[in-house]
Amino acid sequence: MTGLRRLAAGARLVLATHNRGKLREIAALVEPFGIGIVSAGELGLPEPEETEADFAGNARLKATASAQAAQLPALADDSGFCVAALNGAPGVFSARWAGPDKDFEVAMRRVHEQRAGVADERAWFVCVLSLAWPDGVSASFMGRVDGTVAWPPRGTLGFGYDPMFIPLGAAQTYGEMAPAEKHADSHRARAMAQLAASCLPDLEQHRPD
Repeated sequence: MTGLRRLAAGARLVLATHNRGKLREIAALVEPFGIGIVSAGELGLPEPEETEADFAGNARLKATASAQAAQLPALADDSGFCVAALNGAPGVFSARWAGPDKDFEVAMRRVHEQRAGVADERAWFVCVLSLAWPDGVSASFMGRVDGTVAWPPRGTLGFGYDPMFIPLGAAQTYGEMAPAEKHADSHRARAMAQLAASCLPDLEQHRPD
């Protein structure tokens, strides 16, 4: 069941991810809105298996599972790195390409090896944020940033596939950008801007005088 609801200032929100990089980024984007944040890991909530065929389905699945388990609104992210030369892969399987040890050096090398000999350097990051309530109502928002593949990977400031992605108009990879610079216009920030406009408290109420 989908629908738009606005969280009240001071509401408590579960961030439904165990990925520390995502936790940092999502928390930084949510905190200015006066929302209390707790992670799924802090609550001891399990990670549901991502069985859907697209980002929106997986984000909604994770958000709904955490909302119902915690009896609180929950925000989940499903995102991935998509490469034109690989027909959009790894896409929804981005985390799985890193294997059980979540080794993204392995995943990035796999991308590089599979696109060997293909001149097309286009790539993009997609993020879907899904906000769900314990009664099953949810709303989802998508952000996308286009760019190119970089090899070898550069930078240690990001996570996941960040070191091998250069957004259009930039010279640095996401892995080389300071967090504030990346947050300003990342795929996650674009999805958050849509979610904030529809579902989060008025930011103006929480700006310092």
